[in-house]
Amino acid sequence: MAKYGAHAFLWIGDWTTASGNFAIAEAAKIGFDFIEIPLLRPVRFDAQAHKKALEEAGIYATASLVLPREAHMPKEPEKAKKYLIHALDKLEEVGGTYLCGCLGFALGVFTGKPPTPEERQVVVDTLVEVALEARKRGITLGFECVNRYEGYMYNALADGRDTVKAIGMDNVTLHADTYHMNIEEDGFYKPLVECADVLGYIHMSESNRGLVGSGNVNWEDVFRGLADARYKGPLVLESFAAINEDLQSATCLWRPPNHPPGVLAREGLKFLRTRAEQVGL
Repeated sequence: MAKYGAHAFLWIGDWTTASGNFAIAEAAKIGFDFIEIPLLRPVRFDAQAHKKALEEAGIYATASLVLPREAHMPKEPEKAKKYLIHALDKLEEVGGTYLCGCLGFALGVFTGKPPTPEERQVVVDTLVEVALEARKRGITLGFECVNRYEGYMYNALADGRDTVKAIGMDNVTLHADTYHMNIEEDGFYKPLVECADVLGYIHMSESNRGLVGSGNVNWEDVFRGLADARYKGPLVLESFAAINEDLQSATCLWRPPNHPPGVLAREGLKFLRTRAEQVGL
């Protein structure tokens, strides 16, 4: 049976000790199995307070992040590695075992050209080192690809699969996202099936970042693809009811969501559960 997670941006735009604990409580109240923590500022992350809140709520946590612009891995691999290891330490402290997101690049950073083989090799080499550190902590990494308007390094799931295979570590998987797939892929079914051997995590996100089922994502093909891929990972609801200032310019989220947090979370979870049960996930 699938596990269901919720990205904290369903409720809050900025993760602090107080707001993070609020989001943890809300995720548990709605019925999610876990919350995905946006671990964008590891230095300010109060792991002990959040570990206590998670225990009281009876749920667990994964974490996601985006490398800072000054730590764009192709250009600054050592800065990127230091940032990621700090995030791994914080995730370990809170009891988490999965770190995903834009692990190999920063959002909103462009060269005006496609990625070079040399840039991608730097990412592979650096993430091998990070994956070794993650393994020591019992943590698996999820490598995410994003659309061309947010980043240039990896846009399609096939690019991500190639990178995961090149890293060659059993604690590195592919992190898919239906919002980005809607922009970059030739449909949903085929890419999911073709990356089945490395797929470990998926953001279930609508084309408008709002209520799942209200936009242009072909959810029938998404769930059919996951079923035929024999996907065993979690389904993570990613709707943005709040806008994070650190990511606003890179993600171009200028308008408020189409529904309030309670509706996005409650109806979103219901939608995912219903569709998943229909295909036997």
